[in-house]
Amino acid sequence: MMQQKNKNTKRAKPDESDAAKAPAKEPKASEAESPASKSSPSPPSSADVTPSWQGGRILLIALAVIAVAAIGYRFMVPPQGEQAQSAAPPPPTVTVAKPLVQNLKEWREFTGQFEAEESVEIRARVSGYLESRNFTDGQLVKKGDLLFVIEPRPFEIALNSAKAQVSQAQAELELAQVQLERTVKLLKSEYASEETHDERIAEVQGAIASRDNALAAVDQAQLNIDYTRVTAPVSGRVGRHEVSVGNLVMGGIGGSTTLLTTIVSINPISLMFNVSEGDGMTYKRLIAKGEIPSARSNNVQVESQLMDESDWPLKGAIDFVDNQYDRSSGTIRVRASFPNPNLFITPGQFGRVRVPMSQEKPTMLVPDAAIVTDQSVKLLYTVTADGTVVSKPVELGSVTDEGLRIIRSGVTPDDEIIINGLLRARPGKKVTPEQGTVAAPNAAPASQR
Repeated sequence: MMQQKNKNTKRAKPDESDAAKAPAKEPKASEAESPASKSSPSPPSSADVTPSWQGGRILLIALAVIAVAAIGYRFMVPPQGEQAQSAAPPPPTVTVAKPLVQNLKEWREFTGQFEAEESVEIRARVSGYLESRNFTDGQLVKKGDLLFVIEPRPFEIALNSAKAQVSQAQAELELAQVQLERTVKLLKSEYASEETHDERIAEVQGAIASRDNALAAVDQAQLNIDYTRVTAPVSGRVGRHEVSVGNLVMGGIGGSTTLLTTIVSINPISLMFNVSEGDGMTYKRLIAKGEIPSARSNNVQVESQLMDESDWPLKGAIDFVDNQYDRSSGTIRVRASFPNPNLFITPGQFGRVRVPMSQEKPTMLVPDAAIVTDQSVKLLYTVTADGTVVSKPVELGSVTDEGLRIIRSGVTPDDEIIINGLLRARPGKKVTPEQGTVAAPNAAPASQR
């Protein structure tokens, strides 16, 4: 076997050298273009395919695959600039509007409680049994109307006794005067001594004092009789009776006297409210600037409402400001008086009062929902001409009945305020503004507060 293999090897060598030395023969045209070769070419055998031809074929296939992948990537994935441009969202849309400018007066509101201007506790001035009650509980009474009658007979007897004492004292005085005159005549004739004369003078003076004392007792007895008729000291509404007829009442001027009933005045009626030191200082600054009058001049007109009212139907004036701030609460008491002709308001009710803080002037208004709070700073978001959001700190006033907030300073009437879409706006970022209008959230017009 080894010898046969060597023979084959020796036989192949001359062929390879001859093939290398001799030029390659081109196939004949008849052989290359024969129909038989075109119709059924014989596949090359593995022995006929050279390694260089295989490497070129693989390289062509790889280049074709890379070209197809590049073309697919070009059409499927856009360039980086176009991708960034298509991925960026448009600026958010917000609604903007210019502040609403109206001529109005700025107010400051306070909560208070209505009180009667006159409140009286009716107590007995004399002791005795209650004889009659001459009113109905809760009745309106006028000054001088009879309310109670305490049994007057004991006091009538005391009056008669006092009058008798007056008569007795008067008689003693007349006797003392006669004796004095007689002693004076005897003294001139030297039949009476100086000592006797002095005694007669003292007797006359004592009789005069006794008479005056008796007269005072008569006045006291008459006064006690008058006190048995208890009348209304003021006009107003009487409360419930505290003592029924037939009971013994204790009178006098001490603290143990019997309370019979109470009376409170109804018309006019006062509203007491507390003003903080900060509001008081603001009010004083406005007075110093001449914008509003002083409340101590009793000519500051105020308006009030009950707790279930939305408008301000009560018109009154401040008539009292306390002389000092309360140290515990830091507030000062202020009172405003209001007419109550229909007696609709009852003392003890709660109400609200508003005090003017400016004269009527052009004022900027924005929706209260457009206010942004950054800790203690109040802001409004404005939009510039190029759509950039700019935050501006503002000084706020009160809220009107229409739900609009008064803006004292910080923006101008030409600023574009974001009134809707605040959550989509950030200072320094771009937005797409849509024009809107500042309008009251509720349809019914009302006065400002």
